[in-house]
Amino acid sequence: MPQAADILVTGAGGRLGRLLRRAAVRDGTGGQRLAFQSRRPGTGLTWAPGEALSALPRCDTVVALWGRTSGDAAALAENAALVAFGHTVALATGARRLFHLSSAAVYGPGRRLDEGAPLSPSADYGRSKREMEREVARLPRTDRITHCCLRLANVVGADSLAPGLRGSGPVGMDRFDDGTGPLRSYIAPGDLLRVLTGLASLPPDNLPEALNIAAPGPVRMDELVRARGLELDWRPAPPAATQEVSLDTARLSALLPGAVRHETAGAMVADWAALEARQ
Repeated sequence: MPQAADILVTGAGGRLGRLLRRAAVRDGTGGQRLAFQSRRPGTGLTWAPGEALSALPRCDTVVALWGRTSGDAAALAENAALVAFGHTVALATGARRLFHLSSAAVYGPGRRLDEGAPLSPSADYGRSKREMEREVARLPRTDRITHCCLRLANVVGADSLAPGLRGSGPVGMDRFDDGTGPLRSYIAPGDLLRVLTGLASLPPDNLPEALNIAAPGPVRMDELVRARGLELDWRPAPPAATQEVSLDTARLSALLPGAVRHETAGAMVADWAALEARQ
């Protein structure tokens, strides 16, 4: 029988999972015991779907980090298909909370979007996460598991800009008519870990069905590049490009005041760079 944990993070073998594991070592976990599951040996608990559920630790909270971030619509359909399996894992481990990793992409373009905004995704990835949330809504509510869809903003070091930040530059960037780059909601990886452990400590009845996860204000992507000390390779933004996609985080701030500590581009990049440098 594996040692019990407070939080089981599934699908933690990717870049975001690695950053969260490093943040847990660097910052601690607020007294929570975390188990990181991956198919890859050497990255925590090695386990793959199809293997015995008894190999997973008993826990109070499951964070379903697994899923696809790229591919065609058929490949991305895995995001919705994993919902039922995540529920099975939560039942098998005795979890009271199941956090489903959704995305800000479920909203489509918009400014200061709150959790009540219409879900109008503009790309296959966002549509797959919207379908994932619909599958969550279809789950039975006859058990004692509380489900919460975390609509995650861009995470510094684990988004489409990350390869550029890890390189030596210059970094390609759309420039809009006002001379600036895209404005997006972001969160530093250390803050994301603090949010996850904080949410896992709340009474299940206090959790909403959906929750935006981001720093309070959006940041410009060109400022993230500059904070890394890299040059920009500007290109005119195409007519279809969206200048701002940002989230309202009032609900998160009310639930976990002070959990997000890095609000500027410089602070976010510094948090990520310190984790990236860790072995």
